[in-house]
Amino acid sequence: MELGLYTFGDIATDPLDGVRVSPAQRLREVLERIRLAEEVGLDYAGIGEHHRPDYSISSPSTVIAAALAQTSRITVGSAVTVLSTEDPVRVFQQFATMDLLSQGRVELLAGRGSFIESYPLFGASLDDYDALYDEKIQLLLALDRSERITWSGRFRPALDEALVLPRPFDKPDRGPHLAIAVATGGNPQSSVRAGVLGLPISYAIIGGQPARFAPLVDLYRQASEQSGHDASTRFVSVASMGFVSDDGKRARDFFYPYWHRSMAKIASERGFSMPNRISFESQAAPGGAFFVGGPEEVAERIVALHGVLHHDRQSFQMDLSGVPQKESLRAIELLGTQVAPLVRAALS
Repeated sequence: MELGLYTFGDIATDPLDGVRVSPAQRLREVLERIRLAEEVGLDYAGIGEHHRPDYSISSPSTVIAAALAQTSRITVGSAVTVLSTEDPVRVFQQFATMDLLSQGRVELLAGRGSFIESYPLFGASLDDYDALYDEKIQLLLALDRSERITWSGRFRPALDEALVLPRPFDKPDRGPHLAIAVATGGNPQSSVRAGVLGLPISYAIIGGQPARFAPLVDLYRQASEQSGHDASTRFVSVASMGFVSDDGKRARDFFYPYWHRSMAKIASERGFSMPNRISFESQAAPGGAFFVGGPEEVAERIVALHGVLHHDRQSFQMDLSGVPQKESLRAIELLGTQVAPLVRAALS
């Protein structure tokens, strides 16, 4: 199973010392983290998109291109590209260019986003929330199938035998096509859509019990099989919060204030109940959604979840609210050098 990390480039004020790093510094640190992730043998790094003051990354493709240029093996992808508020033609060209430069190491994770700031920013209506995504994912896939396309829809000008270049890198396993996947927070319709389209799927599990996603994963695989897609197209990723330290209690004590600050802000915006240490510990315990602890316990929990979901990749957001670079790098190092070997040995 593949392991990796994902980030939004958090630049929130540190809850421990009150320091707030600049967007420029955080972007440099994100690239350092991805270089280290490759060095320690991790498989994947995801770059997210937010248009809010607590995050440094609003243009993920720019950061992905920089990361690809500084690495040679690791897969780097969007986590996610908010396709609903993008032009699929331009997105395709950007990712095809990165695919060529990296010789096939880029992934496009297409989603609708967990925040809505991009909708008014780019002139999209929330009334068209579902229709926007449906139309744009179909156009994106049509662009990937053929370099010339005739197409018309509601949300962009029509295309008449348009030549869309460049084409992606020609790979031994799938030819000149992009690696495109569907992102979801657990919507059954999204699971069916990904299966019907024959695309990989990524589940963002940021709370509750990850094992409860098993029916959705089954739904995805059934939809793929019933639509006649080859089993090799079925790829399930899980994205969750996590943090690794040399000692489990130290990991939870350290990560808690960063998690609390981030969740408290979201709770105040959305009217949720305020987070506390009890809710954190329950989610960081076996069966919960937070993979926070020492290397052995994190590895055991990944293996246990794999026994339920049989997923192909798990990545972790380990830098909530601006976790300092020193601790972030150590967590990545432990994930690659200690957690990953334990997981691979257990699943071999």
